[in-house]
Amino acid sequence: MSSETFTTAIFLITAIVASAILVNAFFPVIYTATSTFTESSHSTDERLRTDMKIVNAYTPLDGVSKIWIKNIGSIRIADTDIASSDVYFGIPGNFDYFVYTAENTPTSGEWTFTIREDENKNEYWDSGETLEIALVANSSTFSTAGKYAYFQFVLPNGVSESTQYTVS
Repeated sequence: MSSETFTTAIFLITAIVASAILVNAFFPVIYTATSTFTESSHSTDERLRTDMKIVNAYTPLDGVSKIWIKNIGSIRIADTDIASSDVYFGIPGNFDYFVYTAENTPTSGEWTFTIREDENKNEYWDSGETLEIALVANSSTFSTAGKYAYFQFVLPNGVSESTQYTVS
């Protein structure tokens, strides 16, 4: 009887040790995979809830171009994310990357922004608010009226909006 008990105890201890080894081997892999899926899901959710629409754009032959973009998504966007965004502007097929400046008046190759109708002054581009982007292209880019201008705005999460319009 004692030999059966001893044998059963050895099998039980062996099963517990094997289970512990198996858990220690696979738990980190499962945890890493879960973390990756969670991050991917969060990133996808953020992109799905982010939406914007260019409502108006104006480029004079000389001076500051202005583009107005409405936040029509359900997520609010921090002004630091707006400042980290990419802006492309120029003639279709021949446009340049513009650099953000915190100054109120951009110079050639720079852009800045203002959140319009920001009644709560919370430093976020909330849903329903309009973003006004001001930028200055090279003086030779639009030398005659009737040319088309290309503008693209890309947020840090990859959501983008672009338009083409006639220069006046």
